[in-house]
Amino acid sequence: MNTPLKPLLQKDSQILIQGITGKEGSKALDWILSSGLQVVAGVTPGKGGQTVLSEKHGKEIPVFNSVEEALEAFPDITISSIYAPPQFVKNAALEAIEQSINTIHIFAENVPTQDTLIILEKALQKNVRVVGPSSIGFARTGIGAIGSMGGGSMSGYLQPDSHPSKKGVAILSKSGGMANTIANYLSQHSIPQTYIVGIGGDRLIGTTYADLLPELIADTQTAAIVVIGEIGGAYEEMLAQEMTKNQQKPVFAFISGIFAETLPQGIAFGHAGAIVSKSEGTRAGKIEALKKAGAQVVSSPTEIVTALQTIL
Repeated sequence: MNTPLKPLLQKDSQILIQGITGKEGSKALDWILSSGLQVVAGVTPGKGGQTVLSEKHGKEIPVFNSVEEALEAFPDITISSIYAPPQFVKNAALEAIEQSINTIHIFAENVPTQDTLIILEKALQKNVRVVGPSSIGFARTGIGAIGSMGGGSMSGYLQPDSHPSKKGVAILSKSGGMANTIANYLSQHSIPQTYIVGIGGDRLIGTTYADLLPELIADTQTAAIVVIGEIGGAYEEMLAQEMTKNQQKPVFAFISGIFAETLPQGIAFGHAGAIVSKSEGTRAGKIEALKKAGAQVVSSPTEIVTALQTIL
């Protein structure tokens, strides 16, 4: 890529929701607005000229037939959150990429692998960041949340303006459910979070743990990084490789999948990317790679709290 990507979220980020008139898209509207970010427009082909009302916030969001039309009305849009069925994700994403929207979030899981490959290839050419597919979203505390992170609630999270000297931890997870669960668990133990990112659990995804590491290391309020991984794929191993080159903060990791690895090879368990294989992506292999790179690997999520309390 020729130029650095902008941070995941900024206070002035303007959001577009593709598929805003659908059930999940309209839910996401309320969640994102509740987190403090601006949703300025939506796109649903054939429904241009309509509006979607967020009764909770008393806002009507204009709907356009295309991303191009939305950008003509709101040229400062920097993020598109795509809430479309898997078979329609490719066209929606390519449309947003063609308009060079900085960051694209894809909520749907089980997007055809070939479609995702096309999306990521085009995004690389246009210097666009893709989070997902199968991503619950991402949050930067004190700023807001994209997607369905925490149901739109930022309670318990670190608010930088209120606590400029206090530090927190970043949570990176393939599983959206685990991302929210760990965030709530840490909040219950008074451990604030700075970033929460659901990178997605499909076989092929855009932004990886390794891609996020430099941004988190540069963030002055992030004291440590929590990684929630699972069997399948090589994203944890890629993080380990990146850590050997660029690791200046503690990394704590939990890798699920003890039961799944007892199943026959080739079975997808949970996420499409969680496939049992003896050749790659095993739990043992991931743990070994992360430990060699300096990460502290815990055997249960509850151990994360004890580990973090020693450094915060």
